[in-house]
Formats: sequence, C-alpha cells, structure tokens
Amino acid sequence: MQKICIIGLGYIGLPTAAVFARAGFDVVGVDINAQVIELLNKGEIIIEENGLPEVVKEAVESGKLRAALAPEAADAFIIAVPTPVHEDHKANVDYVVSAVKQIVPHVQKGDVIIVESTIPPRTIDDVVAPIFKEAGFNPEKDIHLAHCPERVLPGRILIELVENARIVGGLTPEAAEKAADVYRRVVTGDILVTEAVTAEMSKLMENTFRDVNIALANELSKICGALGVDAHKVIELANRHPRVNLHQPGPGVGGHCLAVDPYFIVEKAPEEAQIIKLSRDINNSMPDYVVDQVLRMTGDIEKPTVALLGLTYKGNIDDVRESPAIEIVEKMIENPRFDVRVHDPHVRGEQVKFPLVSFEDAIAGAHLVVVLADHNEFKELNKEIFVAGMARPVVFDTKNCTGLTSTDGLTVHKIGDLRGL
Repeated sequence: MQKICIIGLGYIGLPTAAVFARAGFDVVGVDINAQVIELLNKGEIIIEENGLPEVVKEAVESGKLRAALAPEAADAFIIAVPTPVHEDHKANVDYVVSAVKQIVPHVQKGDVIIVESTIPPRTIDDVVAPIFKEAGFNPEKDIHLAHCPERVLPGRILIELVENARIVGGLTPEAAEKAADVYRRVVTGDILVTEAVTAEMSKLMENTFRDVNIALANELSKICGALGVDAHKVIELANRHPRVNLHQPGPGVGGHCLAVDPYFIVEKAPEEAQIIKLSRDINNSMPDYVVDQVLRMTGDIEKPTVALLGLTYKGNIDDVRESPAIEIVEKMIENPRFDVRVHDPHVRGEQVKFPLVSFEDAIAGAHLVVVLADHNEFKELNKEIFVAGMARPVVFDTKNCTGLTSTDGLTVHKIGDLRGL
C-alpha cells in the first residue's frame, strides 16, 4: 500500500490527503476546482483550518502530495465529496456517484475503495457496489469496498483525524479489514470494524443525537421566552444533575453534518423517524425566531441600522455551509425596513452573495448588534466599543458568547433570556 487517490479536496478531503502524505503515502488529490488544484500544487490552500497550511506545504515540498483534475491508478481510493440535500430534503448522492464513476477506469482488482462522504443507509450496498458490478467487477470479491465516515470537529481536524476512533464498515468482512489497514497507518485511536450499513447509520446517529438535543434546548429557549424565564439559568441548574446534560440554544443548526445528516434517516424511514424530523423542524425555525426578536427590539425605530456579526455555523472557522446566520442575513436584507451591515473576520467576500464590511463600519451608528457566531474576536469585545460606536447600544447575543451584560449605557439580550423585551 503505497499510493492513495483522494477525490474531493474540501474541508475533509484536503486534511485527509495531508495526513496520509505526512505518514509517507504518495497521495494525489483530485478536485473539479482548477484554482484549488493550482494552489495546492504550489503548497497553498484557501481553507481555514488550524495547522493545515503548514502540513500541506511540507507535504507538497516533500513530493508526497500533489493535485490533479482527474483520478489516477492507486492502491486505495478515498472519496470525500459533498452529500447535500435536495429542496425536498432527500439526499443528493450525485457527487458520490460521479466520483465512483470517475475512479472506475483506474481501479484494479485488489484495490481498496473507501467512501468517507456521509451517506444514507445502504448507499454502499445499493448505489456504489452496483456501479462496480456494471463495470465488470464482482464488488464482493474483486475489490475491497468500505465506508469510513469522517468524525472530526472543524478547528481540530488534523488532531481528530489521527486521534479519534474510526468506524470502518465493509461490504464484506475482508473489505472492512483491508480498509481498516489503511487507517491503521495513520490513526492512533481505535479502529472499529463493522459492516457498511452499520457504519452508515452510526455516523448519521452521531450527528442526529446532537441535532435532537440542540432542538430540545432551542424549544426550551422559546418556552422560557414566552414565560419570562432565563433559559441559560435553567440549563445551568438542570445540568447540575449527574445524569442531565442539556445543550445550549442558538440561532439554528448549520454545517455539512448536523443540519443535513438527520434527513438521510428520515428519507429512509419517514414513518418511524418522528422525533428526528420534528427536531429538524424546530432547529430550522430558529432563523425566523431570531428575526422576529430583532423586529421586537427595533419596533420603535422607523429605519433601524442593524449590524450582523458572524456568518459561519460555528466559531473560529470559515465554513458557511448550511449556516443559519446566512439565512438570517438574507431574511434581514430582504426586509426593506432594515439597513443591514454584515461583518465576519473569517469569511471572504467571494463566499457570500452580499457585501461585507469592517467591524467598525458595521457598528457605526447601529441601533442593534446581533452576534450570530461565537468567534474569539466577538468574545473579546467590551462595553465601551458599543457605547462609543452605536447610535443605540443594544446587543442581541444569539450564541451567549460575548460575556456582556446589561449595564449603564448598554442593553444585552440573549436568545435564551429575553426578559425585559
């Protein structure tokens, strides 16, 4: 096992390629984006991830990592392409299908093919394996086909790719072991071997668990808002019970996993997945809930200026995929009543469809600041900055991250504590 071909050089594929190259594999990364290919072959990247630029640069300079627009023959193929959902919330596996079809001409008997992309249950059995069968392979004997879902946290990807336990599900037991051997070269965490469909379902439930629990916290925040209770205090006290661990409320759920993966289960078992579907509905309702509170907070101003801080779905990253903050911004911009200004220190202008401004320009003369991402930059803000720069110093902290409280000259509202509105 010397050469690995990785299809997809995004937030998962690129770090995966870098980690395998660092471990001594000859890695070729494939992507449809010519700019990504050109930059990578210079040792440069556009993704924001701790430590990744240095690892990529070193891997490229050592000759262990290079990029191409088309796949090549290899000992192992890893597919790490997006799996979004259609407008009806059904899984879009077109990118996975396309990637598999691209590598088929380069696959030889005995090769290992691993799908890391998050996929609905039975995708390996019912979608991927038939493509190889149609190409003339016996997918249970000629090749080693497996699913090994990524399980990493943005900001810690390089650490967690190595240290986290990995689930490896094979189309056959032999395929699972062959794929596991690939990861044993780089992973220090446990390698958990199972069948493909169980691996698929395990990954989905990891994220569904969190989505359901966030929905409970978000519903609690709405209830507390209606009853005049501080949800954050409720959560703090309830979590003092040794078997209770309530999550925190927020403006919604985003990212390529939590906001998408539960739908893969709902699609396959719509009658059974009742709590999962309801949780998705609750979390999807939060952007509207945030906008409704903004309307309440600015109801006495004819044309309020509102500064929206943060666009990513979590703090200190540049990933805006499925971010509820984006939806909130778009809803605010569509409302002619507001003068909207948007700032995010981690997001580039080409990532979004609306203009971005500096922090100073965002809050200058604003009647309300809405914090939508828990970036470290926002956690370090102090009262004086808002009092000096805003027309009316009011902050709506939807991430409960700033540490600001209502004091003389500054009013602070939180998504779980709307007392006083």
